[in-house]
Amino acid sequence: MAYPIVYGIGLSLFDTNLVNRWDFVGLDNYGRLARDSGFLDSIVITFAFAFMVVAGNLVVGTGLALLLNRGLRFTTFFRAVLILPWLFPEVVVALIWKWMYNPVYGLFNHDLQAMGVIDEPVAWLDDPNLALVAVALAAIWKGYPLVMVLVLAGLQTVPKELYEAASLDRAGGFGKFRHVTLPGIRPVLLAVIVLETAWWFKHFTIVWLLTNGGPAGATNVVSIDIYERAFKNFQWGDAAASAVVVLIICLALSAIYQKVLHRDDS
Repeated sequence: MAYPIVYGIGLSLFDTNLVNRWDFVGLDNYGRLARDSGFLDSIVITFAFAFMVVAGNLVVGTGLALLLNRGLRFTTFFRAVLILPWLFPEVVVALIWKWMYNPVYGLFNHDLQAMGVIDEPVAWLDDPNLALVAVALAAIWKGYPLVMVLVLAGLQTVPKELYEAASLDRAGGFGKFRHVTLPGIRPVLLAVIVLETAWWFKHFTIVWLLTNGGPAGATNVVSIDIYERAFKNFQWGDAAASAVVVLIICLALSAIYQKVLHRDDS
C-alpha cells in the first residue's frame, strides 16, 4: 500500500512522460487543477453521485435489513436472493442496466409505456438531466446488499430486552425504531456511510461503461477525469495530482467519521 501511495504523491510533483523526462514542477500541477473548471466540475459531480448512491444504499439496505430481521418466513431464501447484486461483477451490472435503459428495446421504456406513464421512449443515458440519476440507480442496485448485510448484523446485536422495555413503556413501532434500533446501530451506520462514500467517490467501472462520462460531461466523475488525463492525454503529473486530491478528500471524510464516532462513544 505504501509504495504506490508514495509513488503517486511523488509523481504529482513532476511533469513527466514516465520514460526520459522528469521535470520537477513542485505544486504547479495542483495549482493548475485549482484553476481547471473541468476538474472542479468533476469534483462537484462526484459529490452529487456519491451522495445519491450512499443515500439510496442506506435507505434500501436499511429497509431490507429491518424486514429480514423480523424473522418472517423464507428469510434465508430472501437473504440469498437480495445479496446477489453484490456478487455480480460490476461489468455485468453495467451491461444489464445499459440494456434496460436502451431507448429502443429497453425494459424500462417498454414497461413505462405499457403502464401509460410515458408516451414515447426516453433516452435515459443520453439526456444530461437524467444520466447521472440513471447511473446512480444502477450503482444503488449494485451497492445496497453490502449495507443490508452490515446493518442486519448490527440489528442482531441490539438486546431484545430493550424492545421489551420499550413495549412496557407503550412505545409504538416508530418509537422503538427511533429510541432503540437507531441508537443501537448508529456506529454501524456511521461506518457504512464513510465506507460507502469512500467507495463510490472513487468509483469508475459502472459510470464508464454506461456513459463514458457523457452526455456533455453530465456524468464525468473525478475517476473518469483522472483516467482521461492519464491514458488519453498522457498528463501523468496532473492525473497523479488529481488522485492525491481524491485521497485527501477520502482521508478528510475518514477523519470526520473518527471524530463523530469518538464523540458518540464518549
